[in-house]
Amino acid sequence: MEFTLTNSTATEARLVVKVSEADYTAQVEKTLKSFRQKANIPGFRPGMVPMGLIKKQYGTAVKAEEINKILQSEIFKYIRENNIDMLGEPLPDEAQQGTLDFVNGTDFTFEFDLALAPKFDATLSKDDALVYYNIQPTEEMIDTQANSYAQRCGEYKQVESYEAGDMLKGNLAEAVEGGIVVDGAVLMPNYIKNDEQKALFNGVKVGDVVTFNPSVAYDGNEAELASLLKIEKSEVAGKTGDFTLTVSEITRFVASEINQNVFDAAFGKDTVKSEEEFRAKIAEQFEARFAIESDYKLLMDTRSYLMERIGKMEFPEALLRRIMELNKQDGAESISEEDFQKSITELSWHLIKEQLAKKFEVKVNDEDVLNAAKEATREQFAQYGMANIPEDLLENYAKEMLKQDRTREALINRSVDVKLIQSIKSTITLKEEKISVEDFNKKVAEND
Repeated sequence: MEFTLTNSTATEARLVVKVSEADYTAQVEKTLKSFRQKANIPGFRPGMVPMGLIKKQYGTAVKAEEINKILQSEIFKYIRENNIDMLGEPLPDEAQQGTLDFVNGTDFTFEFDLALAPKFDATLSKDDALVYYNIQPTEEMIDTQANSYAQRCGEYKQVESYEAGDMLKGNLAEAVEGGIVVDGAVLMPNYIKNDEQKALFNGVKVGDVVTFNPSVAYDGNEAELASLLKIEKSEVAGKTGDFTLTVSEITRFVASEINQNVFDAAFGKDTVKSEEEFRAKIAEQFEARFAIESDYKLLMDTRSYLMERIGKMEFPEALLRRIMELNKQDGAESISEEDFQKSITELSWHLIKEQLAKKFEVKVNDEDVLNAAKEATREQFAQYGMANIPEDLLENYAKEMLKQDRTREALINRSVDVKLIQSIKSTITLKEEKISVEDFNKKVAEND
């Protein structure tokens, strides 16, 4: 097989590949023999079909298929061995390929257009300075999180007088002779939809009798009424009158005081031993979470910085349009000019990132990807205030995430970004600046 590569511009090349009969004959014969063993043709026993008949029936198709397989394999081998920085895949010259005669021909010439990556130099050093934002949690944020931990350590207590959010228990009776009676009925007035009916329970005490209309209170919701009255949904329509509730119990959920039990539940036994340490630990949690956003902001600022310094890259736009059109989903509209230019911008950044990753020798292994999955899992739990998650539970969740191909790919990219950010931070000069969450979000919005 003979290759000839000719550059027409700095970003376009024509690859000519000459395939001789010797390049494919052995593989074609092997495939035809396999066909012969499997062929089921009337009048012949399996494996005994004459080779001449097999060649007549399948020879041309097999030859074309095997030449294509060998061609694809050898082209990518040539590109890899010659360090050709190509964008997308080789584009065959369709007009030239239409002249190929696989029936009678023995030697073939194939021509391909190659889109080449532009030449540029993305370099960073201590001479390059960018702001790194240290996002500071507010006292209000720390208060809210501290109270959330206290809520999780709270308990239900019996009280004498009703307040919003309390649960009532008692004897519920229909205000008609022979009506429904529900012993130990439970309801939470907070969930009553009608405000006038809800107000009837304000200030109620244990032993009080409240007269209300459940049908009005719950806006005729059959499921809720059936559950409260312990009847079938089909019976609800006939229960539109008043009921009385004789209150026997009022239960209230009371948050724990900020104490050692809360500290231990939040961060593990004896990790913190005072409210001051507790609040400091919560602040650390926020700062660790914010650091991910700060790091990403630094990466985006690095993107803007390098793209401005490098300037507009030269791309083989006609070839890239052909590649995009070929790769779009069936039935999708043609690529608009706006979308094409956005793709060029993203491609420019992708190439810059690739070059930086190569210069910084960024490599990602399975352990890195698993750690990224665990960190993503930890962030999900943290959103619900669950900070002290056992390692084995984290790992199990992470491994389940990695079974999804799209999720795994996203986590690989995230792992690359994490290592790239660390390399950037250790290479450039960081001008650290403390900033509030509100002001940081404004800066992010300005760049969107």
